[in-house]
Formats: sequence, C-alpha cells, structure tokens
Amino acid sequence: MDSRTRPPRMWGRMPGVAPRRSAGIWIALMLFAASGPGCGYTVRSALPSHLKTLAIPVLVNNTVEFGLADDITQALVDGFLADRHLRIVQERDADAVLRGTVSAYKNQVFGYTSTERATEYEVVLTVRVSFRDMVKNRDVWKEDALSVRTTYTVVPVGTEPAKTETDGRRDVIQKLADQIVSRTVQGW
Repeated sequence: MDSRTRPPRMWGRMPGVAPRRSAGIWIALMLFAASGPGCGYTVRSALPSHLKTLAIPVLVNNTVEFGLADDITQALVDGFLADRHLRIVQERDADAVLRGTVSAYKNQVFGYTSTERATEYEVVLTVRVSFRDMVKNRDVWKEDALSVRTTYTVVPVGTEPAKTETDGRRDVIQKLADQIVSRTVQGW
C-alpha cells in the first residue's frame, strides 16, 4: 500500500472522539493555571510608604480589670513584631503611634443548662483606638468603640476541656490585637 491509497493518519484519534490526555499532564496544567498571575491570595500592606516605625504606649485602662491594659499592649506589640511591616520604637522616634483606651470589659453568662447552671460565658472587650501618622500629623484610622468578643465553656465539651475566665480573657485580647494589626497594616 503506497501513500496515495493509505487512509490519512489521525495520530491516534478517531473521528468525533476527543483526544485523551494522561491524568498527570492534566493535573500539572491545572496546577500551573491556578498558580499563575492574578490567581491566589497575597497580602500586601496598605500602609503609606513613609511609615516604617511604630510606637505603642501602654493603653489607658478605664476598667477595674487589673493588668488588662498591659496585657493588651503586649499582645499588640507581639502582633506587630510578628507582622514585620512596622518596626517597634520609642514614641519620640516613631513615624506612627497607636494609642488606645480600654473602655469596657465584660464577662457574662452566655449559656445555661436546663437546670439554669451556667455552662458558657462571653467575654466582651471594648477599646477606643487610633493609629496616627506622626509625619503628616493626622489620624490614619480611629475607632471610638472597637468591640471584640469570644465565648468559652466552663464544662468539658467532647474532647475540649473546660475553660476559665483567664482563657476567655486571653482569647479576646488576641482577637483584638489581630484585628488592630490587620486594620493597621492591610486597611481592614
């Protein structure tokens, strides 16, 4: 049979049937497409470019909770150190200053058993906070009543052990610090 009488070569394809690709190539192509530019999630700082340093004076405590302002201040310092967008310095050397006042702290019953025994508590922490650009002498953002809350159970639930107010306080402070760092650095 010569080339004139042989049917045209289809390279393994049957007419009307889509070509088969190996699973490995298909997966590789999908991963490549998903990792391309514009896909995925990156966090970019929304900070003005001239802000490089930050001072965080100890917050003012307008509650009766001993040490609360110190604990919040330390959580904020730790949060900004971990974030690494701003270097923590003394106030006289700072491009920006984060100031705050703890205005309320509540630890209240949130859940009961059928016999009216408290099983769950809610901790609510409210602060007044401002992030001030000292170079341009203006507030970048300010919140008069930033509230965060968390709950904790005082009885074991499944594999979760019972928690105390100290645990709830630590959790709500961490939530507050995370929210303030995010709002400052990412603008949320």
